[in-house]
Amino acid sequence: MLRLMNVEVHYLQVIYVLRGINMEIPDRGIVALLGANGAGKSTTLKAISGLLKTEEGKVTDGHIEFNGHYIERLDPEETVKRGIVQVQEGRTVLEHLTVEENLQLGGYLRPDQASMKQGLEMVYDYFPCLRERRHNTSGYCSGGEQQMLVIGRALMASPELVLVDEPSLGLSPILTDEIFEILKRIRNEQGTSILLIEQNARAALDIADYCYVMENGRIVLDGPAEELRENEDVKEFYLGLSAIGKKSYHEVKHYKRRKRWLG
Repeated sequence: MLRLMNVEVHYLQVIYVLRGINMEIPDRGIVALLGANGAGKSTTLKAISGLLKTEEGKVTDGHIEFNGHYIERLDPEETVKRGIVQVQEGRTVLEHLTVEENLQLGGYLRPDQASMKQGLEMVYDYFPCLRERRHNTSGYCSGGEQQMLVIGRALMASPELVLVDEPSLGLSPILTDEIFEILKRIRNEQGTSILLIEQNARAALDIADYCYVMENGRIVLDGPAEELRENEDVKEFYLGLSAIGKKSYHEVKHYKRRKRWLG
């Protein structure tokens, strides 16, 4: 469905962020993107969704192909029309609007009121608490409810691919598990592909089919999620488990790890 081919990104024409990224997101797949803060994960999502343009960023080399068409030059609204929606980090609800008004804004591309109603019922089925809060001002909702709201708002656009940035940020383990289970249901029931950035590597690897690990703007490791769960470096750096001695992340050069993993 989606392919990134040797993608490079600069901000303000001078800050080099992504360095030859290659990734694939299959139809109906859940793909996790792991990495430390500042590795380039959010920039990767913004390159796909077109949001780089709002931050003076630009894809300067390579291509992003979605359903057979290059999209790296598209504006964000055109990307949404093509079927890609990003759920940004930080629960970006429109705080002065009600829960249902937020959801209706997400469905602005729906052709009529019947389709809008159908979309709302779908979202309320996945997130029953939003039905209960639908007339409440969204700014007064809890963090977990706001996270459910932004995911639901993305679903209102009937996307083929949802880009989700740090959905568990600031949430309890119980709420995190609930949201991840719902993401898996959405993939299984709606056929929606998901590209997921998540600091909780264990939760991400539990629902993902495939995983990429990013460091300093490069992909340094990729493979099926079940294989990466058993990888010693992934255990040490992301899961907090290792049979080998503890060491600094930067003591292992990315190209040495890459050579060993691919060998």
